Amino acid sequence: MRVSGKRRSQKERSAETSARLMNATIDLLHDQGLARTTTPEIARMAGVSRGALTHHFAGREAIISASVADMLGKAARDLHRFAEDFMARGGSSDEIVDYAWRMMDDRLFYVTMEYLPEARHNPAFRADLIPTVKEFHAGLDAVWTALAARAGTDPDHTRTVMNATMCLVRGMISQTVLRPNDPAYYEGLLGFWKQQVRQHFPMKPAAALTGRRKTATA
Repeated sequence: MRVSGKRRSQKERSAETSARLMNATIDLLHDQGLARTTTPEIARMAGVSRGALTHHFAGREAIISASVADMLGKAARDLHRFAEDFMARGGSSDEIVDYAWRMMDDRLFYVTMEYLPEARHNPAFRADLIPTVKEFHAGLDAVWTALAARAGTDPDHTRTVMNATMCLVRGMISQTVLRPNDPAYYEGLLGFWKQQVRQHFPMKPAAALTGRRKTATA
């Protein structure tokens, strides 16, 4: 007796192919760099034909733009979830510094280093990426706003301190290209920066915040 599974729709198959192509593009950007991320290589790594690639994406710039947008979109959604969890349980500024480091060190910034030079010199490519980057920064702002509410600090000041954190993290990760395998160096820098950030955000116990919220809504 043959048990038939649910047959995927054309839309589902198309979405799966697009996802494979975008994942392959990010893998190639990270592992081999922008110059070696060609459409034949993308198709080969994704396990699809060149025709399938051109059916989904007009060309190399289109698939790179879409892939970067997909990567940053996922990062932005993760940021929003982190902000919600942070507020629900009451977190510390140390956690945000650690999260920023993990997020950027987990391929995100290495891929960014590949496409930024192209965006600088290619106005059309840059225009495609700007809305995506704005969405990503909105996710960052959600985390900074959650921190400000948690600490009872000015949101604008909070964004300044935490955007400075992102700049520090980006600089640190760029160093890993020529200074790899030196965890003590980076842990020392992160530890120093956490001390600086802590001074701006003295945290109240989560229970106290919960009580304050209940009082405010009573």
